[in-house]
Amino acid sequence: MNLTISETADQLGLEAAIVCRDIVQDAIKRQGEARIVLSTGASQFEFLSHFVKQDIEWDKVDMFHLDEYVGLPESHPASFRKYLKERFLSHVPVRKAWLVDGEGDLAETLNELNEAISAKPIDLGLIGIGENAHIAFNDPPANFDTEEPYRIVTLDDACKRQQVREGWFPTVDDVPAQAISMSVRQILRCRHIVSVVPLSTKADAIFNTFMGEVDPNVPATILKTHPSWRLFLDKESAAKVYHWV
Repeated sequence: MNLTISETADQLGLEAAIVCRDIVQDAIKRQGEARIVLSTGASQFEFLSHFVKQDIEWDKVDMFHLDEYVGLPESHPASFRKYLKERFLSHVPVRKAWLVDGEGDLAETLNELNEAISAKPIDLGLIGIGENAHIAFNDPPANFDTEEPYRIVTLDDACKRQQVREGWFPTVDDVPAQAISMSVRQILRCRHIVSVVPLSTKADAIFNTFMGEVDPNVPATILKTHPSWRLFLDKESAAKVYHWV
């Protein structure tokens, strides 16, 4: 693991964006293209604002994203398709964007996504960490074993409460019960993983990730097994681990 602790979320976002630019450009230089995975949520605001400004050959980049709620229309404020179109795709001309659609024929959607993401390796995965230490929507206890790249999962109450606190839904009952999520095994197949995790609300998850053994009840601990994991924290999210790093 490579750790960076920044003063602010904005500084964290800029520093992570520069590292990600270099990873993407190196992949393009080596193989003529790059394939990336993006995460969403409030914790990614600053990073994405800087990432879209980087000098990258975006027309040689294919983008996948981590997850989407089942049954939620794209017009809903919490839709991750809407989020990525507004905060990423409207700013950069990627070659292909594979957006996860949680409406319609879910079996067909899963087949298409699984075939597309399995075609070639993913060069860079932007993998956030939730308040319950989930990665994508792999809530605890996470399935560390399934080989499916994308699968349907059931959201736990802690995950739903986070979505309400961040303002995406008015109440827990309004949060969809299920989502299409990238699996843990698929996340670990990324050549490089970068986790951008600001905010004081993530301090407990970061502490549990640092201090614990690899444990499906703290899903982010599995990232410690990856040979190229870079973790970006701000002072708030790192508050409980300063004495341990």
